[in-house]
Formats: sequence, C-alpha cells, structure tokens
Amino acid sequence: MIKTAKINFEKINLPKTGTLIFTVTDKGALSDSAKTLDKDHGKFITKAMKVGEFTGKKSTSLEILAPSQINNERIILIGTGKQEDATPIDWRHLGGTIAGGLATKKINKATLIAETIEPTQEGTENLANIAHGATLRQYKFNKYKSNETDQDKQKSIEIDAISIQCQEPAKAKKLYNDQFVPLQSGVFSARDLVNEPANILGPDEYAKRIKALSSLGLEIQILADKDLKKLKMHSLLGVGEGSRQGTYLAVMRWNGNPKSKDKPVAIVGKGVTFDTGGISIKGSGGMEDMKGDMGGSATVVGLMQTLAKRKAKVNVIGVVGLVENMPDGQAQRPGDIVTSMSGQTIEVINTDAEGRLVLADALWYTQGKYSPSHMINLATLTGAIMVALGKEYAGLFSNNDEISEQLTQSGERTGEAVWRMPLGKIGSSYDKLVNSQFADMKNTGGRWGGAITAAQFLQRHVNDTPWAHLDIAGVAMASNKSPISQSWASGFGVDLLNDWISVNFEK
Repeated sequence: MIKTAKINFEKINLPKTGTLIFTVTDKGALSDSAKTLDKDHGKFITKAMKVGEFTGKKSTSLEILAPSQINNERIILIGTGKQEDATPIDWRHLGGTIAGGLATKKINKATLIAETIEPTQEGTENLANIAHGATLRQYKFNKYKSNETDQDKQKSIEIDAISIQCQEPAKAKKLYNDQFVPLQSGVFSARDLVNEPANILGPDEYAKRIKALSSLGLEIQILADKDLKKLKMHSLLGVGEGSRQGTYLAVMRWNGNPKSKDKPVAIVGKGVTFDTGGISIKGSGGMEDMKGDMGGSATVVGLMQTLAKRKAKVNVIGVVGLVENMPDGQAQRPGDIVTSMSGQTIEVINTDAEGRLVLADALWYTQGKYSPSHMINLATLTGAIMVALGKEYAGLFSNNDEISEQLTQSGERTGEAVWRMPLGKIGSSYDKLVNSQFADMKNTGGRWGGAITAAQFLQRHVNDTPWAHLDIAGVAMASNKSPISQSWASGFGVDLLNDWISVNFEK
C-alpha cells in the first residue's frame, strides 16, 4: 500500500510551529495572514521577496528561514500567478510542486494557508485539486527495494501530513474525499500494474488480481483458454501460443445505475504483460520496457476501481485481453493465418504487431455481448504514434465526431491530452493498406502511417458502434515527468475516462 501524507482541511488559524506555506498571487500580492505576520515581525517576508526578486509568478517559490522571535521553522511562498487564469491542472500542479518541495527539503509536516482562494464552488474545486496533486506526486514504486541507498534517502522523505487552511474547509474536504480519493486509488493501481515486472505480473497473476476486485462491488468474469476457444477467439489466442502462461479475457462490470435503460459504456484494454515480439523478436535494447505493454488494460482496471469506489451512477463494462507474447516452438509464426472471432481471416505478417490481434477479438466480443452505446479502447499499440506526437499526447482515432470532441474536452480538463489522427472509412486508401493477398487482412500496413494502419485494422472489428481508439504508447510508460507524476508509469487515461464518463453519462 502506498503511503501518502494525510490531507487535512482546516479553518484559517496559523499554527505557531512547523512550516507555513502561503500562496502569493501575481505582482507579489500577499494574503491577509501573511501581511499580518510580516508586519508583526519587521516585514521579513517583504524584505525576502525583494531580495529574492519573488513576484508570485506561477510555479515559483521562495523559502524563508523564520526569524528568531517566532517558533515556525520556515515560511515558504508559492506563486499562483493570476488565479483567474489558472486551470484545474494548474492547481493540481501547484499541489504537486508543494509536495515535491516538502519532500526534498525533508519537511514531513506543513500547513498551506490558502486564504487567497475564494470560497466559491470553483474555489472549492481548486483546493481539492491542490490536495489531489500533492497526493499524486507522492506515489513511489519501491516494493522491490530491500534497502534504499543513502542517495535515495538523501533525495526525499515521506511526508506525514499536509494541512490546507481555507475559508470553507468542510466543503473542500467532502469534494476531495468523494471524488478525488477514489480517483487516486485508480491512478495508483494503474501505475502499480504497469510498474510491476513481468515475472510477477503475468497473465495468470493479472487475472487473479482482477478477480479480487469483486470485493469493490464489481461483477467479474474471467474467460480462460478453453472459453476463448469455444468463442473462436483465435486472434487473441494466437498471441499467447508461445507462452507457458494462460491467455484470458477479463470482464469487469459496474452497475451503478441499475434502473437505467441506457446501454452501457464499454472500455477495452490491451493487456500484453510482456512483449518480446514473438518470433519477430525485438532488439534487446530497451526490451525491459515491454513489461508496460499492458498499459491500456491497467487504465481499464484503474478506471473500473475508481467508478466502484466513488459509487458512480452509471453502467460501465471493462474488458481486457491478458496474454504474454513469447518466442517458442509453439509460437505463432510470420505468415500464419488465423480466424478472429468476427470470422475474418488475418495474415500475421509480423508477430510483434500483436496488440491489434488481442484487441480485435476483445472489441468484437464486447460489442456483440453487451451492445454498448459507446466503446473506447486503449493500448500501447505503436511506436509510430510517438514519432507523430512524441510523449505529449495520446493518439485519438475514431469513427465518431461527437465522441472525439468529448474526449478532447476531457483531455483539456484533466491534462491527459489527446490529439485526433486520421482514420479512413473501410475501403478507403488508408484501409486498403491492411488488405492481404492471402487473407481478409494482414496485421501490418507497411512502414508508413503505422499508427493509422493499426487503427484501420481495429476498425474492421468494430462495426457501427461509436468508437474511439487511444494509442497511449508515448504517455503510459517511460512518460514525461510532471509535477504530479515522477513515476515511470503514469496511469494515463484513468482521469481522462473518469471525467468523460462523469460529464457525459452519469445522471
């Protein structure tokens, strides 16, 4: 279990000991409490700001050793910039910056005086976002470190408590506990799953962990090899033929609105627990990162956990294909032809293009079994998407303009950005690139537009369901560090889809 600081929301009442943190708006505007403290003690804050040329610019800070006549050890000023221009992401990043600074300065308790934040609904959300960001920043994955090195210990400490003093603490506390604590649980679970080594988290263990989520009120069904054979999921099964572990399709169902007559929303994820490339084996450089090739499935698991913990009033189906892609005498070969659950035949040109084979059967099963109103899949699918978008955006491919716009807006609200990419209709020039001379289709479309042709392949297994494919290869693992994530695994997509579902489907 991840240890994070206890978050307290309190009325404004400056503690006489410990570290005080004051928010400072643009042009160096201090709060009333900071002004009073400054005036009563020789204007030490004003002098320090002048010497340090601190103006309250966003994401800047100034640490001041407290004068001898007061018992507080330190005063830290944190710049918010123009608060009216700040987004929810800015407030989260502010919280993350505070937590990061406390840890590196070895301060295990601190009080943030946030009286410059007005007690409006927006202000309450801002306070909850500060607390959320501070908690997300504290995530660590060190369960396999028997002894932290002296260097690790010198870098930071664990924070015991962060108190946020504000004008209406009860409202901020309720919002934080009801909405953000469940979200943190989902994000941390997704990060944990992606960070786990593949010798620990293979398909067998992964299926067990998902089954255990029934304790949260999720309905869980695990389809094993024999079940998949009956369903004729040979596209999924083929990927796992070289592994000693089983292949599974795990279904998680959250019935948060049982009286609703609306069709459920479906979220589907790729869960390749390790991808050697199979017979088309990858180069050894960086192959260890392929423990994270189940990032899409981790997002689905984290999302379903979030929905269950916050008792979301919505019906959602989560489906993940769990498999390991290994080279072996029984492994699938380049040139093999398999028949997917849809009845369409697939020529396997490259066994390292396996994620789309997993999703093909998972998508077909989900739309046929549950008739969802909307369906989204997530996968660390292609390196090509990183060539196109780097590590800033997930690639968004969709057959539906409305769902694309909704996801884009959710990305802007949560900071988990998506960028829509081209997707041709079936029979278009892009789509023809996955035609095969020996089968209905092949699993690669050639060198150019690799992320697009992968999406074209998936679209052939979707029919008319409003659908979006998110290629998260650049943002789910080995992702850019940020004020709210210093982890190798980001947990990307949990917040994005939680927001999308909350705004568009909950009643």
